Amino acid sequence: MHGDVLTPEESAGLGTVRPRRRVLWLWGPAFVAAIAYVDPGNVAANLTAGAQHGYLLVWVLVAANSMAVLVQYLSAKTGLVTGRSLPELMGTRLRRGPRLLYWAQAELVAAATDLAEVLGGAIALEILFGVPLLLGGVIVGAVSMLVLSVQSRRGQRPFEIVVMGLLLVITIGFMAGLLVSHTSWPDALGGLVPRFDGAGSVLLAASMLGATVMPHAIYVHSALARDRHRPRAEDLSRLLRATRWDVVASMAVAGTVNIAMLLVAAGSLQGVAGTDSIQGAHAAITSSLGPTVGALFGIGLLASGLASTSVGCYAGATIMSGLLKVRVPMLARRLVTLVPALVILALGVNPTWALVLSQVLLSLGIPFALAPLVRLSSDTTVMGRFANTLVLRVLAWTVVALIVALNLVLIVLTVTGSA
Repeated sequence: MHGDVLTPEESAGLGTVRPRRRVLWLWGPAFVAAIAYVDPGNVAANLTAGAQHGYLLVWVLVAANSMAVLVQYLSAKTGLVTGRSLPELMGTRLRRGPRLLYWAQAELVAAATDLAEVLGGAIALEILFGVPLLLGGVIVGAVSMLVLSVQSRRGQRPFEIVVMGLLLVITIGFMAGLLVSHTSWPDALGGLVPRFDGAGSVLLAASMLGATVMPHAIYVHSALARDRHRPRAEDLSRLLRATRWDVVASMAVAGTVNIAMLLVAAGSLQGVAGTDSIQGAHAAITSSLGPTVGALFGIGLLASGLASTSVGCYAGATIMSGLLKVRVPMLARRLVTLVPALVILALGVNPTWALVLSQVLLSLGIPFALAPLVRLSSDTTVMGRFANTLVLRVLAWTVVALIVALNLVLIVLTVTGSA
């Protein structure tokens, strides 16, 4: 593999490459997209859910991660088969007015994503080193620019390696607490039964869903898979089969990390005062599970913020170039999108609550990304013989219906003030 272009050996057919090398070569796009599933928004939503409702909402994470496997595979498949990202496909099918409106909502979702990621990184720096939140936000923005410069100067593969390294740090940081937490495994299994406990649990469920099945990950994965592989038509069948395993592996890692966060909070933080913030949760984790686990938690949160804000900026650039045919230098875009997060930090808004609300906004944006994805990936005029089968179409539209239903309930609760 050289850069983003296949070598003659690789492009001659995936079957000619040794199995181990083939697997390693394919890994990358799905794991970059998986960063969106373990960002600081997930931390805030999962810790809050576990601390307030115990194991009640374990089923939400299991269901959301199962949906994510399907969604991310459809996104990658669409990019591979068509040679276009989802925003590019939408841009060629919408008239100017609807296209601008669609871009506006997609950018709003991207802004909410970036807000969560910068806030989370700033909180991590405060936890680890006592850095003021505003200064921490500036540092996170600066470091994310360095990560993005790897992609701009070195290409996608080195960028993938950096992000996958950060994902490893995230996994260790957030899984460490589970090894020494007071988790009740029978209660955790009981949490697999779908149910709610009042309007507050519905609000948190929507937040957890928005933090797991993230709109910008749907947009960006189609571009990542396309840019990474650029396969010949005769290679597509083998590549799609391998991509399914790539997606399953990456989502398994992300799902395990998310569930671990909730279990740690449910087992060690439930009923503990002050756990309504990440800082408070960190203090409680340190007190309950020890300073080493607390430090690993902070390091995992910092890696999460740095990696996810870089991927989020990449997604925003994909959205803009696909829908508006406008290419803004990645680093310039990073500077612009950093401003809202810094304003929130400067105003002194509770960063954890801002994180949770940002995930609710992401949940509202999911149908606008997911419905077009399912529609286009099921269209034989777009996908040819790789269009979704009947079973896949039924599953995908069921996912869309469930997400829309939860969002409608969330809107009603919010408007009536019940949440």
